[in-house]
Amino acid sequence: MLAKWFERTPSVAPGRDADIEARAKLRIGLPKVLNIWTTHQFWLGFFGALGVPNERVVFSSDTSEEQGREYGRGRGTVDCCYPVKCVSGHYGELIFGQKRKIDILFSPMIYSLDSFLGGHVMESLACPRVMAAPENIRAGFVKERDVFAENGIAYVAPLVSLAEPRLVPRQLHDGLKHVLPGLSLSETEHAVEAGYRALADFNAELRSRSRAILELCASEGRACIMVLARPYHMDAGIGHEVEADLQAHGYPILWAQYFPLDADLMQWMFGADVAAGHIKSPFDIADVWPSSYSANTNEILWGAKVAARIPWITCAIRLTSYECGMDQPTFTPVQQIVERSGTLFFSFQELDSTKPAGSVKIRVETVL
Repeated sequence: MLAKWFERTPSVAPGRDADIEARAKLRIGLPKVLNIWTTHQFWLGFFGALGVPNERVVFSSDTSEEQGREYGRGRGTVDCCYPVKCVSGHYGELIFGQKRKIDILFSPMIYSLDSFLGGHVMESLACPRVMAAPENIRAGFVKERDVFAENGIAYVAPLVSLAEPRLVPRQLHDGLKHVLPGLSLSETEHAVEAGYRALADFNAELRSRSRAILELCASEGRACIMVLARPYHMDAGIGHEVEADLQAHGYPILWAQYFPLDADLMQWMFGADVAAGHIKSPFDIADVWPSSYSANTNEILWGAKVAARIPWITCAIRLTSYECGMDQPTFTPVQQIVERSGTLFFSFQELDSTKPAGSVKIRVETVL
């Protein structure tokens, strides 16, 4: 599905021909971790507009124990959730595991996210551990000797507030002007616009597909399953492909982050609640979650409300990782929202590096 998006060639920002030509020869590595799972199209659109072809933007592979053993062993610097710990393996793979060396390892510290709930919640912030992960993980590669310098790789980790588009050009220009030849602020502004357009197009495509799934289930009286999780649980090594095991048995899968946002659907689900004054808009979650600061948390709570209202979503699956302090306060509210509607609810909590194949299989059979 992602192939056509990686092949897109965005328009290039106006710049000096020599600079554009030099950028086209760069190879930029991005660790496929954490919030890169929902922002990857922004970065492809952004770098493409600056003259770096999509095929020269290199993503690490999905998380695996082998990746961690081969590339991340001995470089741990933090004791927290597994999704952050495993970033060391992704860095190592980009540094040591490429047939052709990368020139830049780009790992943005994403402070806030461009959430579809923005404007209806207090904030759209990233988890603090996730936001700070690039600098924490970097320490494991420079604490004894500078691995980046030894391999001729520039390490770039700018702080980026994606929920505040006016701040982003300056943030990215300051972070990249020393590694991208001739980069100007005006070029960066153009590229940021291209990044947001690419991300919006990608999200619209996935929401269109989700709408098609709902229409199919409605017309055929079929059941589908909603996944309530953080985006990085799409990573096979983080979420252990629980949703894929369920899909293999014929149940269509929807992810809360890519649920269709069409006005007719929102009115059908939430119109009565808005009219009664329970909520201010279909995207208001104050009735179930007053402390709406975290983007991922907000979207999970909103997804639970959706799962409780769509008759063809007969089951909601909650995925959480070991030692996720941000998720723990939401366990009970999410379960109550879903179950009080009569919708089935199952949780796969405390997922870590080891996939307990037997227990996952038994759990999947229970869901079925």
